[in-house]
Amino acid sequence: MKEKYYITTAIAYTSGKPHIGNTYEIVLADAIARYKRLKGYDVYFQTGTDEHGEKIQIKAKEALISPKKYVDNISSEIKNIWDIMNTSYDKFVRTTDSTHEKIVSKIFKKMYDKDDIYLGKYSGLYCTPCESFWTEAQLVDGKCPDCGRDVVEKCEDAYFFRLSKYQDKLLKYIESHPDFIKPESRKNEMINNFIKPGLQDLCVSRTSFDWGIPVSFDDKHVIYVWLDALTNYITNIGYDPDKESLDFNKWWPCDLHLIGKDIIRFHTIYWPCFLMSLDLPLPKQVFGHPWLIVADGKMSKSKGNVIYADDLANEFGVDAVRYYMLHEIPYSSDGVFTKELLIERINSDLVNILGNLVNRTISMAKKYFNSHLENKKVNELVDEDLKKIVKEINQKIDDKMNNLEIGAAIDVIFEALRRCNKYIDEVTPWILAKDISKKDRLETVLYNLIESIRVCSVYLSPYLPETSKKILKQLNTDNEALEFMDNNIYDLNEAEILFERIDVNK
Repeated sequence: MKEKYYITTAIAYTSGKPHIGNTYEIVLADAIARYKRLKGYDVYFQTGTDEHGEKIQIKAKEALISPKKYVDNISSEIKNIWDIMNTSYDKFVRTTDSTHEKIVSKIFKKMYDKDDIYLGKYSGLYCTPCESFWTEAQLVDGKCPDCGRDVVEKCEDAYFFRLSKYQDKLLKYIESHPDFIKPESRKNEMINNFIKPGLQDLCVSRTSFDWGIPVSFDDKHVIYVWLDALTNYITNIGYDPDKESLDFNKWWPCDLHLIGKDIIRFHTIYWPCFLMSLDLPLPKQVFGHPWLIVADGKMSKSKGNVIYADDLANEFGVDAVRYYMLHEIPYSSDGVFTKELLIERINSDLVNILGNLVNRTISMAKKYFNSHLENKKVNELVDEDLKKIVKEINQKIDDKMNNLEIGAAIDVIFEALRRCNKYIDEVTPWILAKDISKKDRLETVLYNLIESIRVCSVYLSPYLPETSKKILKQLNTDNEALEFMDNNIYDLNEAEILFERIDVNK
């Protein structure tokens, strides 16, 4: 039996086409999911779209189409970008799916019957784009603290979830589970800025619009977006308040919710309290990742600085864009995107370090041994140093990936690739080739290089999946063993260019 691993992204809101900052999250989750599969886990990777709410109803009206038609169009566009970026999700969920809507309705009723939901009246300051109510004290310069837009006064009947009831239990859980919220700075922010000052009961229904899941026992109300959206993590793996589910028992609790730092409050305060109300285990970890921004700050259409992943992929290739996203964004602070830096990374890392190594090694094997290589085991001290670094990849990369330091994990592989390039300079195969008595030594050297490239390409597969396939095809092998092997036999294919150098000026 394989150990299970359930990972989710936040579901993307269907208000418009996702930019590279939104796309970063799905690529990050994909790398983690692929790595876990590589390490032998039974992985379930879920993503999708969040499709209800007032904002959607307004946008659909502006577009002169129904809300369902509107979200069908946007959800399809989001899924298409996730596919372009070669993400290996197991399920793409939609909150307009009938099964999800049915179970959300049951969840709401279960909470109501437990007296965790009650009818009241909401009067507050409301941000329509964020679909959030705020108090005067929470506003920043009189505007929404999340998006900086204007808020409006709203008053309406609403059902409330007793968030305050679970405050002490939630605080105790977070403090006794140090890895529940990552990174540490986000955990401290949730505890000190939200939980300890006191949790207010949460508005979980609305009457001022109707694009949502109706409350089953009060059809004037629709279920408010966060109770609808967050529960997708359980409704799509078989949860039903009325019956047992083998799938749900297998996959829950989730091993990792990967979400943007701007919605960590909803995932580490609202969501755990909902789960406590349902008497369900909490997810093992919530990671609030940083943003990918552009040089002049957060992307927005009003600024005219929005960049889309599919456009970049068409211009530079999918794996080059994936490499930038995964390697250049720090663990806990925002990363900045510029085309200049993307081009620099392609030229220095993907062309010079990786591409040239593969190309010249395969070319030398063809030139000196007609592309056939066996390990003659004529070893020297310098060989052991190379093998040691390749053999250490496994533990080093595991340490980094377990801490969700994806960029640092990629660095481990590129450290080994750099060592391969240095090894070539040290052993000078072109000089060995001039001495017939050194033929077995030369074959050993090239074998060590090819086998090191094979191991590195297997470890690259979570991050650069197509490039990894191309390298293994050139090596003419389907051997995806994670360790350096001494007894492989290679009959190599032709060397092909992996990445083209880009002229910055052009």
